[in-house]
Amino acid sequence: MIETNVSKQHETFLQVLQSYYQLTKPRIIPLLLITTAGSMWIAAKGQVDPMLLLVTLAGGTLAAASAQVINCIYDRDIDYEMERTRHRPIPSGRILSRDALLFAIALAVISFTLLTVFANLLAALLAMSGIVFYVLVYTHLLKRHSTQNIVIGGAAGAIPTLVGWAAVTGSLSWTAWLLFAIVFLWTPPHFWALALMIRDDYAKVGIPMLPVVAGNQATVQQIWYYTLVTVVATLLLIYPLHQTGIVYAAIALYLGGLFIYKAWQLLQNPEERNLARGLFLYSISYMMLLCLGMVVDSLPLTHRAISFVVSQLHFLS
Repeated sequence: MIETNVSKQHETFLQVLQSYYQLTKPRIIPLLLITTAGSMWIAAKGQVDPMLLLVTLAGGTLAAASAQVINCIYDRDIDYEMERTRHRPIPSGRILSRDALLFAIALAVISFTLLTVFANLLAALLAMSGIVFYVLVYTHLLKRHSTQNIVIGGAAGAIPTLVGWAAVTGSLSWTAWLLFAIVFLWTPPHFWALALMIRDDYAKVGIPMLPVVAGNQATVQQIWYYTLVTVVATLLLIYPLHQTGIVYAAIALYLGGLFIYKAWQLLQNPEERNLARGLFLYSISYMMLLCLGMVVDSLPLTHRAISFVVSQLHFLS
């Protein structure tokens, strides 16, 4: 009998942990960390301190988790109305809003402390600004009131690039702001593709996402324009900033070409949800692989390999 009670308590404890974990929307966070890492590698010219990388990513994870928990608290009413989100911990009654708020505050405090002590104050303040912007500007002011919610709110998702750069250098440069701009510009086509897929859900709860208010045709046109500008922005790291080399250039051109092609397909078929889904899924891979390209391009080993190949070509000629 005692063993049965212990087993039930253990199972209940694990379920509680799982519920709090779900509050943080963990599937969103890895992409934010990848953009942080890409920024750090460029800032450190391919030689990132492993401990600094670990601490910055941990601090970024906690800050993003805090913002997502507060978002869950704020949106608990519409989450209950939407079939896709009805089973989240708060609308399903598994976690009280008060407890979720205490959890979010704890996450933010730990994040700020980690980044301040082991990175620097600028990185910590930027991480906190990401929470404030996501909660106040996107969730409170824009999400339920403006079709530009994703455009302006995208700044919150772009802040991790600034956190990564600041953690390495203690300052912000034009390159840091360009990395911010790349993620900022990428966010609308990424999220609007998702909004096309779940347009009915947003309409049901009165969220003025662009497909709901302006229709699919206007949305895919905006996706097309933002995709073009995003790809152009990624190439500015090559010229005029000269922060990346031939490896990144090849990756950015290939990935960008495919991104444009998929956006063009959707532009020709705005009602085709499978194309919207394809673009949404590809946009995730696009950003991940683009950042991986930044990392690989910045490595000293990559520079030595390119120098060797160039010298051999000169020798043969």
